[in-house]
Amino acid sequence: MGSERQRGQRGASVPEAEVAGSRKPQSDEAHSAFTPPLGVPLPPPPEDDHPTSEFAVPEGLTAEPATDSEGSAFVPPAGVRTGPQGGQGANLPAFTPPGGIPVVQLAKEGPWQDRMRTMLRMPLSERPAPERQERQDEAGPAVPRVLDLILRIGELLLAGGEGAEDVEAAMFGVAHAYGLDRCEPTVTFTLLSVSYQPSLVDDPVTASRTVRRRGTDYTRLSAVFRLVDDITSGEDFTLEEAYRRLAEIRRNRHPYPGWALTVAGGALAGAASMLVGGDWPVFFAAAAGAMLGDRLAWLASGRGLPEFYQFVAAAMPPAAMGVALSLAGVGLQASAVITGGLFALIPGRALVAGVQDGLTGYYITAAARLLEVGYLIVGIVCGVLTVLYGGLQLNAKLNPEAALRQVDRPVTQIVAAMLLALTFSILLQQERHTVLFATLNGGVAWVVYGALHNTANVPAVAATTVAAGLVGLFGQLLSRYRYASALPYVTAAIGPLLPGSATYFGLLALAQGNLDRGIAHLTQAAALALAIAIGVNLGNEAARLFLKAPRPETEPAGRRAAKRTRGF
Repeated sequence: MGSERQRGQRGASVPEAEVAGSRKPQSDEAHSAFTPPLGVPLPPPPEDDHPTSEFAVPEGLTAEPATDSEGSAFVPPAGVRTGPQGGQGANLPAFTPPGGIPVVQLAKEGPWQDRMRTMLRMPLSERPAPERQERQDEAGPAVPRVLDLILRIGELLLAGGEGAEDVEAAMFGVAHAYGLDRCEPTVTFTLLSVSYQPSLVDDPVTASRTVRRRGTDYTRLSAVFRLVDDITSGEDFTLEEAYRRLAEIRRNRHPYPGWALTVAGGALAGAASMLVGGDWPVFFAAAAGAMLGDRLAWLASGRGLPEFYQFVAAAMPPAAMGVALSLAGVGLQASAVITGGLFALIPGRALVAGVQDGLTGYYITAAARLLEVGYLIVGIVCGVLTVLYGGLQLNAKLNPEAALRQVDRPVTQIVAAMLLALTFSILLQQERHTVLFATLNGGVAWVVYGALHNTANVPAVAATTVAAGLVGLFGQLLSRYRYASALPYVTAAIGPLLPGSATYFGLLALAQGNLDRGIAHLTQAAALALAIAIGVNLGNEAARLFLKAPRPETEPAGRRAAKRTRGF
């Protein structure tokens, strides 16, 4: 009886739900450690369905208003067109930087070089898509054909001696004109490549091209610049028309025949000999030696010899002419004849391009260009030293102390400097309407150098830097006025500033066995060459201070990241 009464009391205290549950077959959960034992009341149910999190807003505080969902990185925001592959609307960045994408004002009246150079100096994530006119064909041309056109244009520019940054600017400008905004061109000394990726979910398309032959034809270079300007002008310039223009540029013949180039080389050497104190007989002797050297170089080129041996062959006849005049004892300045021949051979164009690439951050291309310049100069040294050593063995009277006469002939030297720039323009195959400007620019360079070095006694390196800076400044302003390349206005104008006499003094001292004096003169020649290149680059950068350039409309808050390293 007692046991039955106890069972009845215990059963009365169990809730109905638990009694109803006890009728079901018991499972393993009934024996769980988390199940309260019989006779212990169950805890009250929580107020919310989910337990409280440490990230929950405490009581008494109001939560921030809900914002829109961030969405996915692979899905464009609402209201933004992505466009078909290669179309006009494919302009979304890979990701949005923390400070936002700066708004860029593009001066439409400015040249495409400045606009595209500003875009290239921005990281891809911060690079906006400038406004441009919508084309009639919304789908745009085929991406592989556009990339092929970009590479062909870049090949002509790089082979013509244009700087790596300007080549990349031209390639990017053509890509942007045909709707390839997310495009990355890359330029090295012999390799061009361009990569295009429409979006993060599309496969990139990459093409490359190798530059195997180089030439000095500034007429073709100017034609390519005009083509790029027409493509990037915003007009509906079709891809077929661009290919047709490019084929015409390739088929165009040089503006000057071969005999004119030979005569121009001789006149250049003669003008250089008069710059260092030579007379008219020295002019003709230097011209004859330079023309003979040019013909030997053409013969070596026709036989397929490398350019190194062509420079060796071209350097030997002017040196031999000077040694022959010294042995004949006719009273002419043999050293001026040899110096004039060296002026015609120093690779000033490649030197300026190499230093400019290094100053603008293209170190691989700059190193390759400077290495090329080094090989060519070694070829000149080998040719001249061979002849000078043979002349010294024959008791030729080549005295470095009285080699060149420092005479005060400003009018004659200015005319000789302008003649040197004129003949240099012909050798570079420039267009005829640019020859006059390059000639005047060369005369201004020599006037500035003579006024600083000869009159004000400024050191030669500093005077050369200032004169070359003015050459670069005037050349850059002229090129922007005509929407053309600056090389035709700059390269020929630096001819009178080339270190021909310092190079000759160094080679003569080495041939005589005086290593200390020879190294000192050659070091001075290298310093003058670097001063020319740096001065031209400074003039180019100074010219952009007077031009309207694309710039951010509003600067983002905080310190912007450095675009290039600062040495730490």
